[in-house]
Amino acid sequence: MSERLLLIEKHVPKLARHARLRFDQARNQWIINAPERVFELDEIAGLVLQRLDGIKSLGLLFDDLSSEFSAPREVIQTDVLALLQPLADKGILKI
Repeated sequence: MSERLLLIEKHVPKLARHARLRFDQARNQWIINAPERVFELDEIAGLVLQRLDGIKSLGLLFDDLSSEFSAPREVIQTDVLALLQPLADKGILKI
């Protein structure tokens, strides 16, 4: 069993090679396709996952979202990590 990846601000996450983010027209929502699994995303989750480019750190993502939505950075950080950590735990996100 591998060690749990705990996401932190300096990490630069991206989808694992086996996972694909796409907009599903039939569902009218963003989804992640992974082997034998589909993760349905709400509007905010889709927005956040579209920004995981493998270049930008989580810290920069928190800054951008905080500025865009005029929300406290700490709130953004807590919410984004609560969204992304379970995906990292399932092997859908890599750093």
